[in-house]
Amino acid sequence: MPLIDLPLKQLYEYKGTNPRPDDFDAYWERALTELHATELETELVQSQFQTPGAECFDLYFNGVRGARIHAKYLRPRQGAGKHPVVLQFHGYSGNAGDWTDKLALVSLGYSVLAMDVRGQGGLSEDIGGVKGNTLNGHIIRGLDDHPDNLFFRHIYLDTAQLARIALNLPECDPEQLFACGGSQGGALTIACAALEPRVKKLAPMYPFLCDYKRVWEMDLAKDAYEELRRYFRMFDPQHERESEIFTKLGYIDIQYLADRIQGEVMMGVGLADTICPPSTQFAAYNKIKSKKRVEIFPDFGHEYLPGFWDKSIQFFIG
Repeated sequence: MPLIDLPLKQLYEYKGTNPRPDDFDAYWERALTELHATELETELVQSQFQTPGAECFDLYFNGVRGARIHAKYLRPRQGAGKHPVVLQFHGYSGNAGDWTDKLALVSLGYSVLAMDVRGQGGLSEDIGGVKGNTLNGHIIRGLDDHPDNLFFRHIYLDTAQLARIALNLPECDPEQLFACGGSQGGALTIACAALEPRVKKLAPMYPFLCDYKRVWEMDLAKDAYEELRRYFRMFDPQHERESEIFTKLGYIDIQYLADRIQGEVMMGVGLADTICPPSTQFAAYNKIKSKKRVEIFPDFGHEYLPGFWDKSIQFFIG
């Protein structure tokens, strides 16, 4: 296997490179206070898509700063009392996906809530000017503003809001609230369980949005992280503000949220990942204090990891 990052032994010891802001904890406590003050105004609309075994709904709720957030909600038709609920988060630029890819979980007696990230490929709003896709530059949105206006701050809070909605569903067993997703979805899975620690189990796969400076130093600020390079080229071509910029990005660096997680974690990592380098993922994994394990795929990159989602279902069931 070609070595594109640190040897595995060093990955388990790696502590991260991106600076952590001194007021990181106060920043997120302030953010959570804003979330608590946000009126949910939840709306459940029956979808045209229905199956004999699953009731399907479009769920809408308020995120911070007035954005209306959308999620797909599926629950078993046969009343089984309180049962597990799985939160699903999608990759960068995507959406909540088709109804059909969630039916396997519903067949097991689980409900599923799959969120559209604001401003990306689904129905959630980015009200920074227009409704619809405003994807390019989400990581760097807010870098030239107050840290409280960083765009991914709001997205992370949306995930916690979704978890709280799930916990308030009469059918939700609060001891079986789970979360999963890959890439951006893996990052949002970690953020969700950090900001709403009642998530009991989480299965993030090759999480994005972690250890930005390490990505930069590996010359991998391309593909999903390309906007970091674009920002420097356009707004700081001589890197006079490099320390300031990476410190500010530290507010939305999931490695520094990871130690808040209380649920059990199973993470999937491909050691040949050049999109989200393994060391960046381990920067978060190594900070998790709760029960955890990592599933290693030595020859795989940022792609389908064979068997990982099967392992995830077994992890949730067990």
